[in-house]
Amino acid sequence: MDLMEISEERTMGREEAARLLHELADSLARHNALDFIRDGVKINVKVPDTVSVELEVEIESDESSIEIEISW
Repeated sequence: MDLMEISEERTMGREEAARLLHELADSLARHNALDFIRDGVKINVKVPDTVSVELEVEIESDESSIEIEISW
């Protein structure tokens, strides 16, 4: 049973997507955590020293995707 799940999908420019990834990476590297604000509530997700990382790349004729999953 999930205690909480946040899911968000939005359309943005490539540069904006790169900024979002940089912000997440910087927060993870500097603070050992990720912060999210949803509906005015700040959610802090602490991340341990060791994590599992999965990278999936799909290239198709009409659409491609990259999925990055970090779990612990």
